[in-house]
Amino acid sequence: MMFKLSAVFFDLDGTLADTAADLYAALCQLCSEEQQTPPPFADFRRIVSQGSPAMLEMGFQIGPKDTIYEELRDRLLTYYHQDIASHTSLFPETDEVLTALAAAGIQWGIVTNKPGWLTDALMKEMGFGADAVCVISGDTLVRRKPDPDQLLMACEAAQCTPRDAVYVGDARSDVVAGKAAGVRTAAASFGYIPPHEDPNSWGADRVIASPLELLDWLGVSPAGQP
Repeated sequence: MMFKLSAVFFDLDGTLADTAADLYAALCQLCSEEQQTPPPFADFRRIVSQGSPAMLEMGFQIGPKDTIYEELRDRLLTYYHQDIASHTSLFPETDEVLTALAAAGIQWGIVTNKPGWLTDALMKEMGFGADAVCVISGDTLVRRKPDPDQLLMACEAAQCTPRDAVYVGDARSDVVAGKAAGVRTAAASFGYIPPHEDPNSWGADRVIASPLELLDWLGVSPAGQP
């Protein structure tokens, strides 16, 4: 790439970590208690990056304006928190990417819309992220993605200008936030992409089909290679 690269920031769910199975288990528990048939996992996985509103809409056909929404959302997230990392792991190649960035002197961090109490619990259970320059959650600031505030805060933490940073995410809102912040963007097509969405239409600077494709785009050698 023809620019100085100081930092790479990542979305969490669907970009760094494959969290869908544990979120699905929480929804299934809630559906069982409410005598609802849970949606197929393959359908659920596609909407994970859209957060709990999309999960409850798929499972119960309700939205934030429905009176029961807050109660069901609280229970869903509580069940998820209680068993947050039983089936969660980093996506294949992710460790290699983070190791290569560190070896190249490039900082990395996390910018997610996941609530902080869940972000912290997940990373603690996974033993992951101690070397991140920042971890910015959905409730760290007043505004969150697709607004640019979180990414601007991440750039401050990394002491870099937006033009020297890249943001990687698996949702259109990630690209919108990145462009608004002035960072370069990579759309992770291996993540949780809804069936009606095409990452190639989001306007990202690059679409990557695997984590290692990020290194190729950035011109960073995989760990152990010259």
